[in-house]
Amino acid sequence: MLRLQLLSTLRRSTRAFATTSVANSSGAAPTPALGFQLSEDQLNIQDAARQFARDVIIPAAPHHDKTGEYPVDIIKQAWELGLVNTHIPTAYGGLGLGVFDSALVSEQLAYGCSGIQTAIEANGLAEAPVVLAASDAQKKKYLGRMTEEPLMAGYCVTEPGAGSDVAGAKTHAVKKGDKWVVNGQKMWITNGGKANWYFLLAKTDTTASAGKAFTGFIVDANSPGIVVGRKEWNMGQRASDTRGITFEDVEVPDENRLGEVGQGFKIAMGAFDITRPLVASAAVGLAQRAMDEATAYSLQRKTMGKPIVEHQA
Repeated sequence: MLRLQLLSTLRRSTRAFATTSVANSSGAAPTPALGFQLSEDQLNIQDAARQFARDVIIPAAPHHDKTGEYPVDIIKQAWELGLVNTHIPTAYGGLGLGVFDSALVSEQLAYGCSGIQTAIEANGLAEAPVVLAASDAQKKKYLGRMTEEPLMAGYCVTEPGAGSDVAGAKTHAVKKGDKWVVNGQKMWITNGGKANWYFLLAKTDTTASAGKAFTGFIVDANSPGIVVGRKEWNMGQRASDTRGITFEDVEVPDENRLGEVGQGFKIAMGAFDITRPLVASAAVGLAQRAMDEATAYSLQRKTMGKPIVEHQA
């Protein structure tokens, strides 16, 4: 019942930025002004994510951070509540939330544990190119399955020598008949060892400019030739599964190509446009947690006969 009520609330959610009318100084007709008050539905979304973070994530976070164990059960619970895959359109079984509404969720989950939040939100990053550029059949196949069971996906763009410099990626795909043969290595891929499928950016024209040299593909994670590397031991966010993914003569059917040949870079950048704000909102949630923990410690820790908070100048 709780899940049905939350999903109903999420589906009714509206954009946060309502407008109000105010008169300008010249006495002309009122013009719209930006408002920052959340709607009732958005407050419900925020509260549901906050409660989940406090009740489920925070008690388990120390274990996952110390051991690096992937939070399967927590992600499953989040999926059941509708806190995973929030970008997927309603036509494919998702909630169809916009960037702002999804950021409300991301902020609260990161307050609980940014590693667990990263594992969850990596799905949204991998799904974004599909939402933006896939055919209806591709969306039904790959987005639809994400709403039917708690599966994970990965975004394979970064390489050992090409992180923020996406244009420097060297993984390439060569067309052979009705398939593409992919070779190359991706690195630091979130959900790399847990993904059901990957979004892959590969170079398909070695002579073209970056804007036309790459093509996007959907690649099933169980495709022959995919080699999953060891789990990286991160400085933080250890609950997140971060790995290298190597493609050795991996055959991808042309029907899994996203958009037109040469449009991959544009698609990948478009995915960043709708997912990077959620990284920022997660950072806000983490900062809030750091402030709360520091405040609590300053009230508890005593020196020279009084809490250290009272030593403030």
